[in-house]
Amino acid sequence: MTRTYLPGVLAMAAVVVASNILVQFLFGNWLTWGAFTYPIAFLVTDVTNRVYGTGPARKVVLAGFVVGVICSLIGTQVMGEFGPLVTLRIAIASGLAFLLAQLSDVAIFASLRGGKWWRAPLASTLVGSSLDTAIFFTIAFSGALTFIEPANDVSWAGEMLPLLGAGPVAPLWVSLAVADWLVKLSLALIALIPFRLIVARLTQSHLTEA
Repeated sequence: MTRTYLPGVLAMAAVVVASNILVQFLFGNWLTWGAFTYPIAFLVTDVTNRVYGTGPARKVVLAGFVVGVICSLIGTQVMGEFGPLVTLRIAIASGLAFLLAQLSDVAIFASLRGGKWWRAPLASTLVGSSLDTAIFFTIAFSGALTFIEPANDVSWAGEMLPLLGAGPVAPLWVSLAVADWLVKLSLALIALIPFRLIVARLTQSHLTEA
């Protein structure tokens, strides 16, 4: 890993750790604070992919994954007001969701690299975000997977309520997942602006150094 990719690795690790903590705190009725921080990971991956290529993007993902998981596991040993800052179940869910979603993002971006500038980051982020949400919320909060960490009480997430307050009855965690997914889709569109600006700046800097 060269110094060139270090900012991406650090940014990725920071996003993972922060999101692992913030996902445990509700924002309104259907969102968690983590919904607003995690999508930054896709921006980091896509910028790296566009400027430096698929290989470096995978390295940033893998390095960010390792650092993020280590920090998350450390968080499981740090006690907060309501228990560990990061539960083991959250750490596992986050790690698997992150790795599968980000590697899918890298692959999709690479396949669409030659198209219009916005197509690759938008398509890869939409697919990656959908995969991430499905994997994370299922592992982290589904009542069927309590065996992962029996001591961690996530019964609150299984409360049966109308989906997003108006749809069919479903566990609360399903509403949280749907709301999280909708936020990620919105942020995927908004992120196209900083993606364009950051890529232009880094590309110019990269060419100057070359």
